[in-house]
Amino acid sequence: FCVAFDPLDGSSNIDCNVSVGSIFSVYRRTSPDDKPATVKDILRPGTECIAAGYSMFGAATELVVTYGQGVHRFALDRAIGEFLFVEQVKFPQDGGKKIYSCNEGNEHSWDQPIRDFVKDCKNSGYSARYVGSMVSDVHRTLLYGGIFLYPADKKSTKGKLRVLYEGFPMAMITEQAGGLSSTGMFLGKIGRIVEVNPEHIHDRCP
Repeated sequence: FCVAFDPLDGSSNIDCNVSVGSIFSVYRRTSPDDKPATVKDILRPGTECIAAGYSMFGAATELVVTYGQGVHRFALDRAIGEFLFVEQVKFPQDGGKKIYSCNEGNEHSWDQPIRDFVKDCKNSGYSARYVGSMVSDVHRTLLYGGIFLYPADKKSTKGKLRVLYEGFPMAMITEQAGGLSSTGMFLGKIGRIVEVNPEHIHDRCP
């Protein structure tokens, strides 16, 4: 197997004790088992991930993981040193709470359709919630509903999320929980995040 791993998402929030986390995606090797793995083993679209997940470190330590058949949530019981199953995570059928989550400090660099969408959220009764740690913001969105977005902009035309260890795992989890994951307009088309084809380990996407 090959694993793409973001060891500390939200690292800029450590000093102020805001929840941070770790994110990972797992691929089955395609190179021969009797030889060293190659970068080609992992430079593949997210549709070929066989597992993905994240751990969140905050008031409680949680593990959320998918093997491609639903999303499972666990919480660490420190008394016995084990993760205990909490629930199978699914987006609320009615869409849940009307919450949008994005860094509005970048609004001046967004494309006009993104500005219009966020303005429409505000005008239609959505509340803004943004932690600044992707794990925390996505975790809340999974449990409560709403939308999380980190669009490309004039400064980061290819987006800021690392495809292999942020975009793919969070997109796979989102879709397995009954949600949608989209790049928005990216490389001339609108598509699923998991269908992006990375060319380098640290490639980015919206």
